[in-house]
Amino acid sequence: MPNAVIVGTQWGDEGKAKVIDYLTDKSDLIIRFQGGSNAGHTVIVSGRKFVFHLVPSGIISEGKICIVGNGVVVDAKQLLHEIDELRKSGISVDNRLMLSDLAHLVLPYHKALDSASESAKSDGKKIGTTGRGIGPAYADKVSRSGIRAGDLLDWDLFCAKFKVNFAAAKRHVELICGSQFELDENSILEEYRSIRERLQPLIKDTCHYIFEANRQGKKLLFEGAQGTFLDVDHGTYPFVTSSNTVAGCACTGAGTGPLTIDHCVGIVKTYTTRVGNGPFPTELNDATGELLRKVGNEFGSTTGRPRRCGWFDSVMVRKAIQLNGITRLALTKLDVLNGIDEIKICTHYEIDGELTEQYPSSSQKLERAVPVYETLPGWNCDISGCREFSQLPKEALNYVRRLRELCYNVPALIVSVGPDREQTMEVEPF
Repeated sequence: MPNAVIVGTQWGDEGKAKVIDYLTDKSDLIIRFQGGSNAGHTVIVSGRKFVFHLVPSGIISEGKICIVGNGVVVDAKQLLHEIDELRKSGISVDNRLMLSDLAHLVLPYHKALDSASESAKSDGKKIGTTGRGIGPAYADKVSRSGIRAGDLLDWDLFCAKFKVNFAAAKRHVELICGSQFELDENSILEEYRSIRERLQPLIKDTCHYIFEANRQGKKLLFEGAQGTFLDVDHGTYPFVTSSNTVAGCACTGAGTGPLTIDHCVGIVKTYTTRVGNGPFPTELNDATGELLRKVGNEFGSTTGRPRRCGWFDSVMVRKAIQLNGITRLALTKLDVLNGIDEIKICTHYEIDGELTEQYPSSSQKLERAVPVYETLPGWNCDISGCREFSQLPKEALNYVRRLRELCYNVPALIVSVGPDREQTMEVEPF
């Protein structure tokens, strides 16, 4: 298999983990390159459910090396919790999981800052963050005051940096946000002394490891989190995450050059969902939207919040293809559309009376976008048992073909008809 990067083409929750799990069998290294524990990746194997927030999804495949790259902001307690849960399930991470020494840490004061800042905003300006401290951790990184995993290797350095940042966070929460700051500095440092002991064996110069692995012909799979339209530059700003989610960030967030990557796989849910606030042109606030939510189990893996649901939006997926250089599509959750008599696809927007095929850069324009639909007949049968693409009913085949036509005819690598690993059909391989 060629080296590939996996990205979401919508607002996240497209089913990236399942596709990563599927491609892991053909890869040697799986590298998470951005985001933090605000992402939730769910994999179901033979009925067993695994939910990951930081550990790369490929960890459940025996013998695969997984790397948490420098572009990730890492909640050390969450990382250790996932490691412990894996061990309880009989999956060892020993000599298979690495943490970049350059990855920034999400510390308890970041979570306090996150919650206090969001609470201080009026309802119309709330972003709808997960409260996991991701934004403040990235803010510290950019302001050059962050603490990195490698700093844990020098305890005196870690403590000195921590005390300065803790005092600054306390001032911000109490004076600017007007909230209570209830964290205790000494108890956190004592806790992190123990965390340090457990994390030390994982902390490595992962950039060098990736370089050598690629030089030796190992196959690399780069795992992103969230989706294209939560990208801090290209998403529906300000209702976005705090990192770059697009494929180009894989190089920065993993520490490798662009020529390392051969393919970009865009994960496309065959309808559209969104968590949190922000514009959503094809959103369905009706019985059909509720049906998609119920049948698709559209509730956040991280927060449990119900996802907003709507029809497939080809305008946004075309933009995702442009931004990421997508060479293959992976279509997920086709089975959720079982039994819907008529299925709509957004082909264009009408904005201020003008028809457009192009996704607007302005969130304000997107708020005014009226979706233009075409309607296809649905299929009145259960397709979750299909194991070959040709076994799908003609209506489902026509739906998939039409999605591809509207998305620059990018080949479909796989089509998924259920959450389990076995419910995946390879269509047009690399």
